[in-house]
Amino acid sequence: MAKNLKCSHCNNPATVHLTQIVNNKIIKVDLCEACAQAKGVTDPEGFSLADLLSKTSLVVEKSEVHLECPACGLSTADFRRTGRLGCASCYDTFAPLVRPVLEDMHAGIQHKGKVPEQSLTRQNSHAELETLENSLRRAIAEEAYEEAARFRDQIQAFMNTADSEALRS
Repeated sequence: MAKNLKCSHCNNPATVHLTQIVNNKIIKVDLCEACAQAKGVTDPEGFSLADLLSKTSLVVEKSEVHLECPACGLSTADFRRTGRLGCASCYDTFAPLVRPVLEDMHAGIQHKGKVPEQSLTRQNSHAELETLENSLRRAIAEEAYEEAARFRDQIQAFMNTADSEALRS
């Protein structure tokens, strides 16, 4: 990094350095601490999507249709000004505006999320236990008592294993 970088706004020494890639072009902004705080860059709550949207393909076009969320009444102008959506319905209403930004920022527009490995194990264990219990009920209903006893023993062994694993974690 070059020495003695100056703030892009006031020429004081820059301590905050932002880099953004828009349409395959790198945009760098260097800010002093005071300008960074004034712009809300150091405050995660104050750094809004509006700043990002104003530098991307979401600039207002005269031919653009005015959109308004039917659930909360948020308008296109409100969305552009704040960079925030008002409710869950806004994601559908403002999809034509949000989609290009998401496509530029992420590999896709569908958030898949992550599931902790322990959660998957618990889900699988729960499903396995439920299957054993259903089999036990079916065997009892059919008066297949030897089969029912086998399912009962499997459930008991499963519960003992689950209890011992819970104690280990």
